[in-house]
Amino acid sequence: MRGTRAQTNTGRKEGVNLNKQQKQKKETTIDSYYSPNGTEGERSANDKPEIPANWIQAVEELKTQLREAEDNWEKNLKIKISHLETEALELKQENSVLKAKIIQLENEAKEMKDEAKEMKDEIKRMKDNLQRNSDQKEKDDQKAKDEIQSLRTRVKQLESSDLTRQQDTIRQNKKNEKIEENVKHLIHKTDDLENRSRRDNLRIIGLPEDHDKRKSLDIILEEIIQENCPEILEQEGKVEIERIHRSPPVFNPQLTTPRNVIAKFKNNQIKEQVLQAAKKKPFRYHGNMVRITQDLSASTLKDQKAWNMIFRKARELGLQPRIKYPSKLTIFLQGKVWSFNTTEEFQAFINKRPDLNRKFEVQPQNSRESSKGN
Repeated sequence: MRGTRAQTNTGRKEGVNLNKQQKQKKETTIDSYYSPNGTEGERSANDKPEIPANWIQAVEELKTQLREAEDNWEKNLKIKISHLETEALELKQENSVLKAKIIQLENEAKEMKDEAKEMKDEIKRMKDNLQRNSDQKEKDDQKAKDEIQSLRTRVKQLESSDLTRQQDTIRQNKKNEKIEENVKHLIHKTDDLENRSRRDNLRIIGLPEDHDKRKSLDIILEEIIQENCPEILEQEGKVEIERIHRSPPVFNPQLTTPRNVIAKFKNNQIKEQVLQAAKKKPFRYHGNMVRITQDLSASTLKDQKAWNMIFRKARELGLQPRIKYPSKLTIFLQGKVWSFNTTEEFQAFINKRPDLNRKFEVQPQNSRESSKGN
């Protein structure tokens, strides 16, 4: 290619020295050599050698084969063809170097034939490789299909197993719900039995601890009754106490409030009389305020304690609140008595009454839902 370019430059210098008239007479385009329709007069006018017909056929065959080559071979062929086209255009303008260009093209054509042969061999090798790759791909595809079918079978088995587990879970959930209902029922029954076992008990709240050091608790209780409701002693005589103690039994010096006193009466009627008297007026003992309530189980006391804030607010609003056994709140509103088992029920009730809700402004404490009594 370097020799070709040197010859082209030499031809250009010679062409400059020719005048236009001589150049027009001697000019012969490369198309006349390529075109099969060129006349013999045109070919023999300048005494040019005849280009073999098989050369044109080889070039066309080469172009067809080059299009099928890989990108790297196609790029090289395009560059060479571009050189050929450039040289052909130069031959049209530079008639003086036409012979050298034709010889060069013939030589390049021979080289291209050799390259084309090499390319054929390369294409054959590529086809063989493609065939081997295609066979391998078919094997891989078949293997993938088999694996997909196996996965589908496993998915169906898993779906069937999952459906069985779901059914088992549903049955187990139903059993669990039934067990939870039974547990709630048993808890309610246990609380009810415990509360019934405490029906003869009274809880004394606020009695200072120092009184225990001077007198026994049963004497203190009798003095409380004597001081606040002496008519009970006048009617019944001496109050008989089966058992009385502090709760919890161990004193905690860190507590700022005195422990409660639990008293079990032998006579339930006397206990009820004392309880009703304590509801009518606050009891005092040696100037100290003491409160007497029915003794209940810890869970029932917890449920009743959840009503404390609501109870105080309802009393301020004049709703006449009452806590009924075991932990039900009742209020008197618009000439009707309303009852609620849980603080959530009460909150939903006042939410439906904006005027009452604005007055109340109470966020009820969470409490365990109480079951209805028998």
